[in-house]
Amino acid sequence: MEKECQICGKSSSMGGGYYKLISKYNPSPKKRKYPNLQKVTVPANPSNKKFNDFAGKKILACAKCIKSLDKN
Repeated sequence: MEKECQICGKSSSMGGGYYKLISKYNPSPKKRKYPNLQKVTVPANPSNKKFNDFAGKKILACAKCIKSLDKN
């Protein structure tokens, strides 16, 4: 299963940085952050045009796309 939103293409990203100790900068460990993907059934007649390709199908979508799917 791919970890990518099928609508907007949002995928994982790497995060990390440096934090200041008393006299030095110390690197923090890098962490991979994943999007909040959920399985959603798109209605047969979606009101938003960007969901027309997925009408009536089950897809993996991020939380932001699910919110825009519910709007009229």
